[in-house]
Amino acid sequence: MTGDAARIEPGQRLPEIVKQVTQEQVGAYAEAAGDFNPIHLDETYAAGTQFGRRIAHGMLVLAFVSEMMATAFPREWPTTGRLKVRFKAPVFPGETVRTTGEAISVSGASGPGQVIEYRVGVLKPDGTEAIAGQAFVTVTG
Repeated sequence: MTGDAARIEPGQRLPEIVKQVTQEQVGAYAEAAGDFNPIHLDETYAAGTQFGRRIAHGMLVLAFVSEMMATAFPREWPTTGRLKVRFKAPVFPGETVRTTGEAISVSGASGPGQVIEYRVGVLKPDGTEAIAGQAFVTVTG
């Protein structure tokens, strides 16, 4: 899709990314981010929370959306991409989630190029939205 804004129209979908979230990923993310909140790592602690078990870091799950956008726009996403999202439901280790992305507008930018707005999200196995929001990327034609 790189540099092809003129051919992107509202309604066009991005290829989904499917990921199984593992406790090993959660542990690795905790190390990388320095976020050792026991809700992510301590099974006994997490059992006493409203979720009843450990949950994945929201930013770990959000990274799957960024991966989807970077795959579609490898040159533009790292320099012009931005996200505006809400975390709506927890993702539990062991769940397989999938990203979604649909173009909702293509508009002129203040500089060269066009801004494409996508509705993006992460869906849990039962269809519940874990993350919902918008992604914006500027592309030049």
